[in-house]
Amino acid sequence: MTDAPRPETDLRVPDDLSGITAEQYRASMRHYPAGVTVVTLSSPRGPVGFTATSFASLSLDPPLVSFNIAHTSSSLSAMLDAASVVIHFLGEHQQHLAHRFSRTAEERFTDRSLWTTLDTGEPVLHGTPIWLRATVHQLIPIGDHTFVVGLVTRVHDNTDEKPAAAPLLYYNGRYYRPTALGS
Repeated sequence: MTDAPRPETDLRVPDDLSGITAEQYRASMRHYPAGVTVVTLSSPRGPVGFTATSFASLSLDPPLVSFNIAHTSSSLSAMLDAASVVIHFLGEHQQHLAHRFSRTAEERFTDRSLWTTLDTGEPVLHGTPIWLRATVHQLIPIGDHTFVVGLVTRVHDNTDEKPAAAPLLYYNGRYYRPTALGS
């Protein structure tokens, strides 16, 4: 069996993936816990946002972060055109926002009491312990997602070294809060 490169990504994929089903792969990934973020951005048609559990820190110097967006996402076209985003690290008290931003796009910004707008135009969710503003540095289509790399230009952190809320985690289809295992 030889690996054939996929022209759109140069990713080498074995000719026969019949041993791995989408359901099997998805089920295994559900067992990897992830922090929950909401990514927001402005677009000519209004605010856009979506829940993302794929957030990662990439580099300290320069400060780079990443997340993925599915090619089937209703937010994809706005994301591909965006110059900047705000990434909100949700706290355990914000499970309602994680649900809201994983629903249909029309419902995400209907409650104006949940958000405001930065002077740079991006929507910011109230009560989020930490959020980052980032300019879109690179967009890389790969597989059925686009990998987004952002250059962090602003950090808002109101945790004062002792977070008021634990981070919101997603694991096996449910939301959790972490607990310390000791010192």
